[in-house]
Amino acid sequence: MDNSEGKKQAWVVRAYEKYEDIVSIGLTGLIAVIVLIAFVRLTVDIYQMLLIGMLDPLDHKVFKHIFGMIMTLLIAMEFKHSIVKVIERKDHVVQVKTVLLIALLALSRKFIILDIKTMNPVSLAALALSVLALGVVYRLIREDKHTRADKPKDHSRTHAWDEE
Repeated sequence: MDNSEGKKQAWVVRAYEKYEDIVSIGLTGLIAVIVLIAFVRLTVDIYQMLLIGMLDPLDHKVFKHIFGMIMTLLIAMEFKHSIVKVIERKDHVVQVKTVLLIALLALSRKFIILDIKTMNPVSLAALALSVLALGVVYRLIREDKHTRADKPKDHSRTHAWDEE
């Protein structure tokens, strides 16, 4: 490869990185707006429950409603944080570990808000199996990372989770 081809490829890489930055900033902005709207909605809901005297955290329906909204906010903020890391170039892609943790948060939220009396047992088992599978994959990724840290570096294979 001659010098002019190398410069052309470097320019293409830089242009694509700028494109990724623009998309990531746009996504971050959109998610920030969604989080703000959800936070305002949560605040208004809690304020209205206080006014009418319905805020009883021991009431299962109220608990599910409030914590379902809180978990939704946490999921959105974690997702936004993973995109911000891409913008700051701490990571070049959204990390597999982060995606797994967000999925586990989403399933945890589902377990908090579901009504077990109306839930189909097969669906409940599928949700439980999903949590188990995500947990096992997360554990395997962590073990792989720690095992690799103990061994001399082999740069022949790289994974998205190696850079975390």
